[in-house]
Amino acid sequence: MMEEGRTAPAAPGRKVKRVTPEYLDRAALHYLERFASSSANLRRLLLRRVMASAQAHGTDPAQGAEWIEALIARYLRSGLLNDGLYAEMKARGLQRRGGSTRAIRQKLRAKGLEDAEVDAAMGELEGAETGEADLAAAIAYARRRRLGGFRPDRGLDADATRARRDKDIAALARAGFDLETARLVINADDPEGLLEA
Repeated sequence: MMEEGRTAPAAPGRKVKRVTPEYLDRAALHYLERFASSSANLRRLLLRRVMASAQAHGTDPAQGAEWIEALIARYLRSGLLNDGLYAEMKARGLQRRGGSTRAIRQKLRAKGLEDAEVDAAMGELEGAETGEADLAAAIAYARRRRLGGFRPDRGLDADATRARRDKDIAALARAGFDLETARLVINADDPEGLLEA
């Protein structure tokens, strides 16, 4: 049984590397080559490596944390990390996939972004100023999940249709959409026509 506050040991056969500033730089660049990231998310990732090194090699976690802060400050100055740009990109991607504004806000905050960055990214979403952002996202979500008017088996009897409609509305509500938007999208024969009106 592991003590509280301790990290899990490395996988069997996998050696934990001793953390140095150069190692952290290589690890951060390797991660950023593959994934976009916020500075807080990169900090969390690197801190896990620092803690594993401290446990395996007895290195100083405070020294490792200082190296991480210097590294992140350098990346922010050079533009390699840009939390504002990352927030906008992530918000747009989540909206295209059908994320509600509420769900998008939560996911951006979970990535460690500041409220000001989240608010700026939300303001940049298509339809944010007119309030159509959630409607467009709900339609995209319904299309992707084949709910409501996008359901391929729409020709059922009235009882089955009502039961499925209620389930579809509940699915949109669980995804973070308000009840009015969920009902509007699910009850529409042509949901995509709602944006044109």
